[in-house]
Amino acid sequence: MDQYRLLGRSGLRISRLGLGTMTFGTDWGWGANQDESRRIFDAYVDHGGNFIDCANVYTNGTSESWIGSFVHDKRDRLVIATKYAIPTNRRDPNSGGAHRKSMIRSVEGSLRRLKSEYIDVLYLHAWDFTTPVEQILRAMDDLVISGKVLYAGISNTPAWQIAKMQTLADIRALSPLVALQVEYNLIQRTVERELLPAADDLGLGVVAYSPLAEGILSGMYSQLDLMQPAVKDDSSRRSTVLSLGTLSDRSLKIIDVVRNVARELERPMPQVALAWVIQSPSIAAVLVGVRTLDQFMENLRALDLSFSDEQLSRLDRASEIELGYPHDYLIKLMKSEYMGSTMNLL
Repeated sequence: MDQYRLLGRSGLRISRLGLGTMTFGTDWGWGANQDESRRIFDAYVDHGGNFIDCANVYTNGTSESWIGSFVHDKRDRLVIATKYAIPTNRRDPNSGGAHRKSMIRSVEGSLRRLKSEYIDVLYLHAWDFTTPVEQILRAMDDLVISGKVLYAGISNTPAWQIAKMQTLADIRALSPLVALQVEYNLIQRTVERELLPAADDLGLGVVAYSPLAEGILSGMYSQLDLMQPAVKDDSSRRSTVLSLGTLSDRSLKIIDVVRNVARELERPMPQVALAWVIQSPSIAAVLVGVRTLDQFMENLRALDLSFSDEQLSRLDRASEIELGYPHDYLIKLMKSEYMGSTMNLL
């Protein structure tokens, strides 16, 4: 894992595999205990990993607290990212949101739990459709100037808002966004319509989460699971993926292709799905979240997996999406006889 990529236009070097820590802690009824989380963390760092992904809400703050206790003398060699904006207290309407009060309180809390003087990358976790972008940019810039945050990032936000923010940051000489975190995997490729092109044009490094699509690309589900309806108030993973629509006829067809490629390569299905995201030229880093050290070591092997052109083509075709308007229209127009002759005149 000693190969690094640049995070957007920041100049910051990050590992191709980032360690997601939403699984650190059992506060939510699942996840790794402290001893197992420490083993996963140590293995990640020992293999050259330097990119740790947290959030203020992960396992009610336990995740950040454990990372803070694991880091010790390794802090300066690690790039630690965290997030704010998801509510942390149902009785406090300002415990979440993109606004300045939420941001400052969240950062102060994260710094205490992480036992650190600074956060490398602070993401806006999710767009709230309320806070003016000028306020977000100014507050982030204040934190950067103070030294409490080094770089600003954004996640789960419409592309047009990201473009507006980056443009305003350039015009007003505020700290720019350097990272965009999105869900990206063989089943969820809709970010290819707007978000990935926007990130490339605006200089944001893309960090992909959920590369296994809530675990369904590991091959644990079948048509039988799809035929059985989700049970109300059931918090099992199966009911979750059914309620979210992640498990569908389309996804099962993609899973079949992943399974066939995995058999040909004699590799586990999760490695195939993970390697596909890692090898995407649009992606700076892929986050892996595991509950056991064995799972982490298996995921690590995805870094040395190679596809043939034919295998990669099969995976791409099985999972491709319609770009929709205006993309499809513009592609047809560029291929038309009229536009072709016009372009030849230029």
